[in-house]
Amino acid sequence: MAAAPAAAGSGAGRGRRSAATVAAWGGWGGRPRPSNILLQLRQGQLTGRGLVRAVQFTETFLTERDKQSKWSGIPQLLLKLHATSHLHSDFAECQNILKEISPLLSMEAMAFVTEERKLTQETTYPNTYIFDLFGGVDLLVEILMRPTISIRGQKLKISDEMSKDCLSILYNTCVCTEGVTKRLAEKNDFVIFLFTLMTSKKTFLQTATLIEDILGVKKEMIRLDEVPNLSSLVSNFDQQQLANFCRILAVTISEMDTGNDDKHTLLAKNAQQKKSLSLGPSAAEINQAALLSIPGFVERLCKLATRKVSESTGTASFLQELEEWYTWLDNALVLDALMRVANEESEHNQGASEENGLPHTSARTQLPQSMKIMHEIMYKLEVLYVLCVLLMGRQRNQVHRMIAEFKLIPGLNNLFDKLIWRKHSASALVLHGHNQNCDCSPDITLKIQFLRLLQSFSDHHENKYLLLNNQELNELSAISLKANIPEVEAVLNTDRSLVCDGKRGLLTRLLQVMKKEPAESSFRFWQARAVESFLRGTTSYADQMFLLKRGLLEHILYCIVDSECKSRDVLQSYFDLLGELMKFNVDAFKRFNKYINTDAKFQVFLKQINSSLVDSNMLVRCVTLSLDRFENQVDMKVAEVLSECRLLAYISQVPTQMSFLFRLINIIHVQTLTQENVSCLNTSLVILMLARRKERLPLYLRLLQRMEHSKKYPGFLLNNFHNLLRFWQQHYLHKDKDSTCLENSSCISFSYWKETVSILLNPDRQSPSALVSYIEEPYMDIDRDFTEE
Repeated sequence: MAAAPAAAGSGAGRGRRSAATVAAWGGWGGRPRPSNILLQLRQGQLTGRGLVRAVQFTETFLTERDKQSKWSGIPQLLLKLHATSHLHSDFAECQNILKEISPLLSMEAMAFVTEERKLTQETTYPNTYIFDLFGGVDLLVEILMRPTISIRGQKLKISDEMSKDCLSILYNTCVCTEGVTKRLAEKNDFVIFLFTLMTSKKTFLQTATLIEDILGVKKEMIRLDEVPNLSSLVSNFDQQQLANFCRILAVTISEMDTGNDDKHTLLAKNAQQKKSLSLGPSAAEINQAALLSIPGFVERLCKLATRKVSESTGTASFLQELEEWYTWLDNALVLDALMRVANEESEHNQGASEENGLPHTSARTQLPQSMKIMHEIMYKLEVLYVLCVLLMGRQRNQVHRMIAEFKLIPGLNNLFDKLIWRKHSASALVLHGHNQNCDCSPDITLKIQFLRLLQSFSDHHENKYLLLNNQELNELSAISLKANIPEVEAVLNTDRSLVCDGKRGLLTRLLQVMKKEPAESSFRFWQARAVESFLRGTTSYADQMFLLKRGLLEHILYCIVDSECKSRDVLQSYFDLLGELMKFNVDAFKRFNKYINTDAKFQVFLKQINSSLVDSNMLVRCVTLSLDRFENQVDMKVAEVLSECRLLAYISQVPTQMSFLFRLINIIHVQTLTQENVSCLNTSLVILMLARRKERLPLYLRLLQRMEHSKKYPGFLLNNFHNLLRFWQQHYLHKDKDSTCLENSSCISFSYWKETVSILLNPDRQSPSALVSYIEEPYMDIDRDFTEE
């Protein structure tokens, strides 16, 4: 049993020692070595037995050891803290002790985070480590949770100031001492309790910051429906608090596993989905539903996302918050950076004023506006992320409807030039540990998050037309009228009161900055993805012409051919966008031929296509589908394009198609299929479906067999293709899979897809369209288990 704590200055406990204390001393005859004591405490921390807290030692003993070990008096302070924090205490003395402990840890934590580490080099055992080792973390958790205990029907109370001190000390300890955050994350009741501390403005920032760190390492995602009075808690947040709360929500509504990553195999994702179906909704899905059930939640997020800087918090309360931030290490670094930006602005303005003979304003006057802009950027980052995740969740249609109703898109359009894509000053803010071109820069991250939101908003949804203004919607109607085709129903159904206002809609603004983007810019990928999502779904001639008239095709070809882009990600996004832009569109192919007007340019273009079919196969698919449609049309304009376009002539050759087909099948295997490269399988199927329409499927299979033999690998390709098609059936014929994407992208009915796969997988070796007819018996290997390596 542990010895009872001795009162300060008394002789209590001198006549007897606990077994744990004796062990620390190395027996009755020896002197205690500090390293032994710390090892014993560490062991006790891991096992929960033996020495675990300062209260197991006498104050005399701790004072004596402190002289030798330089523990900064922390164990003695913890001893006093324990004695003054019992259930019947008034906590006044307790708070004074916390005030003594806090600076001992905060300076060390500041040095730790800023990588100076001066204090940690001077002492063998950092203060935060000693504080945790002698039971400080567990003691503060107990103190914070005292209000959950009732005595005679009344709950205990502690002041906000005391809670704030406890949270500050806990956070500093988490920053400096490995394992503390994980231990706190394992205390689920404590994590849930922390949410209740956010009801007070005085403790909100400290609580939110600690919760964010804890949730970042928590193995199992917390369920928001377990938070007491969640709806009331969130509804009572002011806009500033709600924006900060979004940092926590970002962790609670995103799936923890990486199964949604494009690089994750479809086999793994399918297995995870089967497991999820048996387990019910995930914690992230439950949390999303919990948030959407809070009245006014999405509306408030939309207001935060579209709020102008002038409408944000007043200067006084804003500076007060920044002063509180300064006690939180990560935000202090942001503040330091903001101060630097403001001072540089002031020096620039001072120089300009002196040249013009005008009085200049001080840095203090300049500071609030600079900080308020960056402050608003940091807020919008979190808010846009939460909206983006909700847009991709199970309640997507509900969120879409709400976002449209609360005018998120026109609001973002109004902020585009002044905030989202504002011109950088000479000294753009750079966070500690990052450089100006780093994607972690707030300015850069805001742009990427904005583009991701546009991509999620536009993707296969009729609300995408809210990205236009009234004049641009009229232009779409005029394009349809001139081409003598029906107007797109979604355009007719668009609520004109919810679209963008001003001279240009959001899509047009995006195109303008896209064409000005430097060749090496990291934004190119996201910009292309956002524009491509507008074109996805059923092919719309009017949508394509709207973008063609704004020079998009020429811009893409310049990037692919003339700038000879090297980034695989950017190339893939540009090829995908080019495919959607040109599909079935004669005018687009005419423009292509006008730009790619020499054999040299065309060879550069082909080199880019052939350098990676994983990146370019969607373009190959779109050109192949377009060729098939054009060949079946009787029209002079189409005939002219067919006779002149280098690209169509190239794709029309059977050897070219067979080369693409062979490589598309050869670069993928069931075990390596991902969301990114499964398109190669579907493109190979498109080539074969079109061959089947022309009754040439046996010819194509026979040619594949010959190519196998010429490569000295008989059976290898066709066995692999057989396994891929078996997987295709399992993957796409599952009841939760949406087949409309395949139909929309190809204009081929899903029933024809299924029939073609079934024909190819026919086990009858006499069938001229069955794969097995072209695999010689000795090389037959078509029944391999998908999980087999």
